Amino acid sequence: MRAAPAGPSGVRVLRVLRVYGRILVAGFRRQSAYLAAAFGGLVANTMFGLLKVAILFATVRAAGGELEGYDVALMSTYIWVSQGLLGSVNLFGRIDIADRIKDGDVAVDFLRPLDVQAAAITTEVGRSLFNLIPRGIPSVLIGGLVVGMALPDDPAAYLLGALSILLGITVSAATVYLVVAAPGFWLVETRGLQLLYMVVSGFLAGLFVPIWIFPHWLETLAQATPFPSMMMYPVDIVSGRVDTSGALVLVAAQVAWLVGVAALGQVLTRAGRRHLEVQGG
Repeated sequence: MRAAPAGPSGVRVLRVLRVYGRILVAGFRRQSAYLAAAFGGLVANTMFGLLKVAILFATVRAAGGELEGYDVALMSTYIWVSQGLLGSVNLFGRIDIADRIKDGDVAVDFLRPLDVQAAAITTEVGRSLFNLIPRGIPSVLIGGLVVGMALPDDPAAYLLGALSILLGITVSAATVYLVVAAPGFWLVETRGLQLLYMVVSGFLAGLFVPIWIFPHWLETLAQATPFPSMMMYPVDIVSGRVDTSGALVLVAAQVAWLVGVAALGQVLTRAGRRHLEVQGG
């Protein structure tokens, strides 16, 4: 029995998915041109990973061998997975569309049959996914071989971890667009926002230490932001710190943050477009 052909709406959806798939691949290929930078990032990741090992291992041992559920092996997994994600999760606040908005070139983007926000985020996700290959995965492998780490026994942890990493990368791209790029429709300069984002995001995302060892009030504050969804939640799932049900809760939180951040970014983009038109852009 032959399947019924897709209707007009189904064809449009397939065309849209194909277009954004090509944008994703284009971002991936664009980033692949910077292999030397990727190698430099791998070296930096490894060196800072070893530095974190010395500091955080000493902290765990000083606490009696366990700190908020982290023993040495689990702390090692946190260190190396977070270092591996550093090149892919945007904690630095840089995004190409911000310059196009600042210069007014985004007016041309609005004339194209694509959503400006979705295209910018998709491009950033493609670039971030490439960084996992020469920088992220090797960082984790080096850490595992040199220091060792704890790994979950449940195969679901790896599947949910891969999904969580993809969501974390996408949440970070969407948040940078919202916080750094979109305000450029009204601000002359957004470098201050980028600097503020860079300072806050790494700390609240759990780059330096797990947010679970924060004081309770600071942990609560962190979880009231999208930043843990970018790095801490994927690390918890991949490391096996949470079981399958806990992992599903974290993935659901990531999805919720992605929807909320993307929706707010869409509101600002539409308002920014009207602002450009009023200004003659």
